[in-house]
Amino acid sequence: MDRRTLLKLVGRVGGASAMFTTMKAMGLMHSEATTVQRPNLSAGSGKGIKIAILGAGVAGMTAAYELSQAGYDCTILEARSRAGGRCWTLRGGDVVEEIDSQQTCPFTPADYLYINPGPARIPYHHKGLLGYCKEFGVPLQVIVNENRAAYFQDDQAFDGQPMLNRRVVNDSRGYIAELLAKAINKNALNQEVTAEDKDRILEMVKSFGSLNHDFLYKGSNRAGYSTPPGAGLTPGKHNDPIDLSELLKSAFWRYKLEFAEDYDQAATMMQPVGGMDQVAKAFERQVGSMIKYNAEVSQIRKTGQGVRIVYTDKASGSEKALDANYAICTFPLSVLAGIDADFSPRHKEAIAVGAKSYAKAMKIGFQANRRFWEEDYNIYGGISWTERDVTQIWYPSSDFHAALGIIVGAYIWNNNIGKRLGAMMPNQRLAKAIEDGETVHPGYGREVSPAGGISIAWEKIPYNKGSWIGLNGQTKTVRPRIGCSISLTGPFI
Repeated sequence: MDRRTLLKLVGRVGGASAMFTTMKAMGLMHSEATTVQRPNLSAGSGKGIKIAILGAGVAGMTAAYELSQAGYDCTILEARSRAGGRCWTLRGGDVVEEIDSQQTCPFTPADYLYINPGPARIPYHHKGLLGYCKEFGVPLQVIVNENRAAYFQDDQAFDGQPMLNRRVVNDSRGYIAELLAKAINKNALNQEVTAEDKDRILEMVKSFGSLNHDFLYKGSNRAGYSTPPGAGLTPGKHNDPIDLSELLKSAFWRYKLEFAEDYDQAATMMQPVGGMDQVAKAFERQVGSMIKYNAEVSQIRKTGQGVRIVYTDKASGSEKALDANYAICTFPLSVLAGIDADFSPRHKEAIAVGAKSYAKAMKIGFQANRRFWEEDYNIYGGISWTERDVTQIWYPSSDFHAALGIIVGAYIWNNNIGKRLGAMMPNQRLAKAIEDGETVHPGYGREVSPAGGISIAWEKIPYNKGSWIGLNGQTKTVRPRIGCSISLTGPFI
């Protein structure tokens, strides 16, 4: 008996869980994904084997691409009329359907006027996705993920006024360095250091925080200028340092100061030229012939020969069935939980737990009829932060000095905020985003308007019902019961 036949028998008798356990024991499968290396499948190894793939997002299309290269007969069932899932770009005329509303994107038709309502960035270390972009000819460009000319705004600090990123970041570093220098000079470090090391550490701290000769922070040109330097002997005057007590009133030091140092956020960050859906379209060019669109899955059944997927052809309204040897499900658990399936009680329990764990993320975009962030603030790409509900304001990282521009007026992933704003109708969310944006850019309401805006609440998007899963402490409950998918492309952010 060969391994394939054995695994089929085990799967039929004991279900997927027994098959996974057997595969682990045979060394054919790891407990968790530990690599992003692409599979090395022998040519022709899948001949005669049918695979049903549920969902034409990037995960489903990746599976179809790799398996079809080895001869597997793949069919992808996709409930939407498009591929890509959350890898989606909205342009003028596109329609956003939520469970209780419909919007038409009001942007002027142009290649550079778009918003990515889902993922928008690719870290430099996502080798799998970058490899596919290279292979499929998807052009990339740098996205400015952090900009010292952008702003921090907090109603509880700085008298509610927006404060330059460079001032908040560099003044915070300066004070931290000063406190450390004082501790070193008082021999207050827990770990003893030699005299030579002490001098070196002090010099390092001095350089890090831009301290003066007395190891005090009195401000720095790193924090910008109140009077810019000019020609000749005009040195300019740098900004006075923000009081440490005022910095501590704000919430930015909790994680936002080091946001751009995070593993998944640090430079270099990239984006596809023309929108994130260029990735989805590239995969679609490879596997589009395998996709059945408008196919809404309602049942997943085990059969004597493998699996049967029952779905509705939305175009005709007729119910159909797809029989295959195996099925790969890439549906979000929030969607899978509503499908009638022959899963074990343990699997169903884990799916139900995971289904409730999706982030209520939201994005809001506005078309501005002038790029006021460039003209008035010298902001070219990057993100401003506010403690208001909108959380982040993104500025475009391409087509600088173009006549028009799209500004992301909100990027929200806090569940409490997402739930509250998600309960609003789209026009109410747009008005709220403009109100909050005024605290960062006074006069914001004269630059953007609800008529030029679009809002996407992922919790209300059919066939997603949330954005990404955040299991936290529930990981140990869900992952061993439903398996862990191997990521070839890396998570989108």
